[in-house]
Amino acid sequence: MPGSATAGGFLLVLAIVLPVAGAMLSLVLGGRYAERIALTVMPTGVVVAVAIGAIVWRTHNVLQYFVGKWDPPLGVAFRADGLSATMIVTAALLICGIGLFARAQFSLPRCVEERAPLVFWILLLTVWGALNAVFIGCDLFNLYVALELLTFAAVPLVSLDGRAETLTAALRYLLFALFGSILYLLGAVLLYGAYGTLDMVLLSGRIRAEPAAWAAISLMTSGLLAKAALYPLHLWLPPAHAGAPSPASAVLSGLVVKAPFFLVVRLWFDVMPRLPEHAVAQVLGGLGAAAIIFGSLVALRQVRLKLLIAYSTVAQIGYLFLMFPLAVKPEPGHPWSTAAWTGGVLQAISHAFAKAAMFMAAGLIAEALGHDRIAGLAGIGRALPITVFAFGLGGLSLMGLPPSGGFVAKAMLLTAAVAEGQWWWAVVVLTGGVLAGGYVFLVLARALADASEPLTLLSPISPSRQAVVVALALCAVLLGFIPLRPSELLHIGRPDIAIGGPR
Repeated sequence: MPGSATAGGFLLVLAIVLPVAGAMLSLVLGGRYAERIALTVMPTGVVVAVAIGAIVWRTHNVLQYFVGKWDPPLGVAFRADGLSATMIVTAALLICGIGLFARAQFSLPRCVEERAPLVFWILLLTVWGALNAVFIGCDLFNLYVALELLTFAAVPLVSLDGRAETLTAALRYLLFALFGSILYLLGAVLLYGAYGTLDMVLLSGRIRAEPAAWAAISLMTSGLLAKAALYPLHLWLPPAHAGAPSPASAVLSGLVVKAPFFLVVRLWFDVMPRLPEHAVAQVLGGLGAAAIIFGSLVALRQVRLKLLIAYSTVAQIGYLFLMFPLAVKPEPGHPWSTAAWTGGVLQAISHAFAKAAMFMAAGLIAEALGHDRIAGLAGIGRALPITVFAFGLGGLSLMGLPPSGGFVAKAMLLTAAVAEGQWWWAVVVLTGGVLAGGYVFLVLARALADASEPLTLLSPISPSRQAVVVALALCAVLLGFIPLRPSELLHIGRPDIAIGGPR
């Protein structure tokens, strides 16, 4: 690691401090001001995120900052490569969109003080700060702290309404998350004992294929899989996401489950890129394939719209882990391996936008009808055409149809599978796309059917909220216009591949 911070490195600190400061200020001033503080912090945070991405793209170099000017292993480093910058921008855009959408649900007059709006805005900002800490962290223990902050901010979002079933779902989520945290921390302790550092860059040069390393990485990966809800560790996800308020479901499904996946990618591609891990990659791919098939089949059987979308999240998470058997240990300059790696990351980004839009669309439908039963959606396509259109756009990306981002991501995975001779992963991707088409068209067919009697909406739906949903769904579609080749931005700072060829 270079021994000095790069120009603009202070932006990395600002990306964490800004939302955390907003959350603390909201706590001090109370719920009457929490919304205003959040809506002020959010666009500022988008500017900071875009600035980070622009610097990384312009310099084609890693952006880094050493806290207190102490170099690792004595100090703590913040580091943003191309992947980190992309995830930071994605999180900022989604948090800003979700915040605008949530105004109608968690807004209060200045003369009123209630607990739910205050808690929601504080937790939303805290989730954002924790996500940024995960994306730029380099020290495995500090990443553990960031993951815990993310967990303890996300769990209360599940039970924000205080109903018994949402409290049960939140407790189940908490148990799985704490179990994952224990495994992750045990692995970090083993690595520190064996190599004397927890900085990922330093570890990548010291780690060797020995029992201590394999035990540590296995423990950490297992813990992260529990937090990411990869099958069969998904049991907490459907009730948690389906029972939360729609803005909370959007942030949980779109962003929170991406943080542990991001760290799994860091562990296997950055910390230990030279260790022989082909068998482990095949296991991760197998779990991803099982998640795709299982989640899609169960989604087809759901009677509630939010539960259908939640089980769809279980399936779509599976696609993320197909990148491991196709991209692990890529040969320098090998185009298909880098295509698989890029396809997995693009799948995470496009799914984040699509799933946030679909959960918020489902929330608007439930507000208008008073329920989210799929059998009772007849006529809603005429009553809320923009909302149903946004749901369809998000479903387009889930199915992997052009010109969506999901299409580009799945095409990259398919191309890599065929080129590598691992055709079975291609079969899984195609089967998952067909099943996704089944449950998306099931909803659209019901929504566009004529109602047996005139449909009366319980409450009017604001056009501005529908516009936010459409904007996020369009982001998932516009990602499909990325050229069908590995993105240079995502490869900036990778330890095994440099722009234009091997390092």
